Amino acid sequence: MRDLTEGSIPRQIVALALPIFAGMLLQTLYYIVDLYFVSRLGDAAIAGVSAAGNLAFVVFALTQMLGVGIVALISQAVGRKDAAEANLVFNQSLLLSLLCAVLTLVCGYAGTSAYMGTLGADAPTVMLGTTYLYWFLPGLALQFALVAMGSALRGTGIVKPTMVVQGLTVLLNIVLAPVLIAGWGSGHPLGVAGAGLASTIAIMFGVVLLAMYFVKLEKYVHLHPAMWAPRLTIWLRIFNIGLPAGGEFALMFGYMAIIFWIIRAFGAAAQAGFGVGSRVMQSIFLPAMAVAFATAPVVGQNFGAQKPERVRATFRNAVLMTCSVMLLLTLSCQLQSAWLIRPFSTEPSVIAFGTQFLNIISWNFVAVGIIFTCSSTFQGLGNTWPSLASSASRLVTFVGPAIWLSRQPWFQMRHLWYLSVATVAVQALTSLVLIRREFHRRLA
Repeated sequence: MRDLTEGSIPRQIVALALPIFAGMLLQTLYYIVDLYFVSRLGDAAIAGVSAAGNLAFVVFALTQMLGVGIVALISQAVGRKDAAEANLVFNQSLLLSLLCAVLTLVCGYAGTSAYMGTLGADAPTVMLGTTYLYWFLPGLALQFALVAMGSALRGTGIVKPTMVVQGLTVLLNIVLAPVLIAGWGSGHPLGVAGAGLASTIAIMFGVVLLAMYFVKLEKYVHLHPAMWAPRLTIWLRIFNIGLPAGGEFALMFGYMAIIFWIIRAFGAAAQAGFGVGSRVMQSIFLPAMAVAFATAPVVGQNFGAQKPERVRATFRNAVLMTCSVMLLLTLSCQLQSAWLIRPFSTEPSVIAFGTQFLNIISWNFVAVGIIFTCSSTFQGLGNTWPSLASSASRLVTFVGPAIWLSRQPWFQMRHLWYLSVATVAVQALTSLVLIRREFHRRLA
């Protein structure tokens, strides 16, 4: 356990953010490595895997719901020096992760075909996306256990073990991807099925490693089978904090699904360009996301220790850091968008669509940094409903105008990206208003 209620706040944020960033960078390499080898299979494969990967946002919504609730409750318990409460929350979260994994497998295999049939631009895209998901779904189900254990450690101020495990799983995925996707060494390429299988095997390996860490090395939160009997009161507390945060990812899934649905009229190359551009965007967001992720346990421990001024100072420092990083990323995308897209496709049309996306969408990066920081601060305070309201404001302002635009004879894809920039700015302003109100209510 690491005490975050004393000492330099910027130093604590940076100390947590650096290993978080390293872990997230390694985690993102899952998708980059898969995308690199899948891109060699053609536009339909890129479009299919990208559309299928969007379904992962539903699983991420559920893992976010679980992880945010765990971090908030355990960090606040640590701030109060209540180890018994922290252990109870952790062990109940493991039971919840098992139930969520079963739900993911059942619903995933039942609904994959219908989902891809709705979003795919053509028959090959639908077929390849469906194949990829069938092999990737077990890995998505295992994410719940990985998130539960990693979030428990982050709530106690410990992030390095999770980063090390993520690094090892990524190395395994990098080794497996060319073997299973392209058939290097084996002579039996599996294509998109190999991409899903490589990720599933690597995630399984990570779950085993992190479980061994808890059994052999972790001292503050432990595996206690006596605490595995269902405690509905703990579940409700986790859900009350985590449900809105999970709702944010569900709204993101809706936002991405609507875009894929609208732009399918432009063909597989357009969906592939958007898929590559959005993956690249998510990857370059990692430094700002790492700062935001580090903010939640610092806020949570200081809120639990009843130190409101340190909570406010944490938010101010985190906003300054994330916005500075995002400003640099904006400048990079304005200057080198095409350079970021070219490693993943040699098709001029795919490169053109992806470059256009990054050029326009990068103007909202600073606003996204503000949104990230506000969201993590809400998590640390234990009330994520305002963050969900902020995300809903974006979806509400985007969906109607986007559908209207798509029905106009002069409609082009760039109109969607300009609309997205405007709606993200509205969301950032909404988040700032809500965080100010939350500080007034909870830190007075």
